[in-house]
Amino acid sequence: MGGEKLVACLLVTMLSLTLMRSVYGQHMPEEPCSVQILVPGLKGEAGEKGEKGAPGRPGKIGPPGEPGLPGVKGEKGSPGRYGKMGPSGLKGLKGDMGDPGPKGPDGEPGVPSVAGIKETDSKVYLLVKEEKRYRDAEVFCQGRGGHLAMPKDAAANRAIAGYVTEAGLSRVYIGINDLEREGHFVYVERSPMTTFSKWREGEPNNAYDNEDCVEMVSSGEWIDVACHLTMYFVCEFDKDAV
Repeated sequence: MGGEKLVACLLVTMLSLTLMRSVYGQHMPEEPCSVQILVPGLKGEAGEKGEKGAPGRPGKIGPPGEPGLPGVKGEKGSPGRYGKMGPSGLKGLKGDMGDPGPKGPDGEPGVPSVAGIKETDSKVYLLVKEEKRYRDAEVFCQGRGGHLAMPKDAAANRAIAGYVTEAGLSRVYIGINDLEREGHFVYVERSPMTTFSKWREGEPNNAYDNEDCVEMVSSGEWIDVACHLTMYFVCEFDKDAV
């Protein structure tokens, strides 16, 4: 603005002097222009650095930059949690049979099949449907507190025979033998047979020279047989001891 004002003042002054000279034909004193001319001074020394101004408004988002170089692969992270179990896959092919394993320990003796219990006033009879030799059958009965059945009267004999018939059997071992003295039959607990017997006609006959044990058939009759044969048997127990 100062420069424009100075130029305007000079133009007005020069125009006024020219007009006055032409009108009055005489020299007019030149009046200085009332506008002061400001001459710029010397450049001053640099002032102190001002305080940091407030941040300006955010500029417009610039265009995306060029893709950067691949970063360095980071360290492997810790395992994550196990995911949910997926569905079962298809059944695979059957593999080859492996080598046989070592033999396991012997199992406990099996439980024999028992065809019920028969009772009289003084005895309890147990028919065991497991084939054993005579001595093994007696050991079985002794192990349970009894003996092979010893029919010492007609009532006991009928009870045992009926038991055999009800079970659908044809013969069983009973507790009579002549193992200690040929032809002298006694009960298995070595008491003599003095009051009762039920031998089938023609028995005992020791037909094969080794028939030292006795079986009862379903009719209730007794027959001497070899002791190594295996068959079912009947145990007896004193009722007071059971």
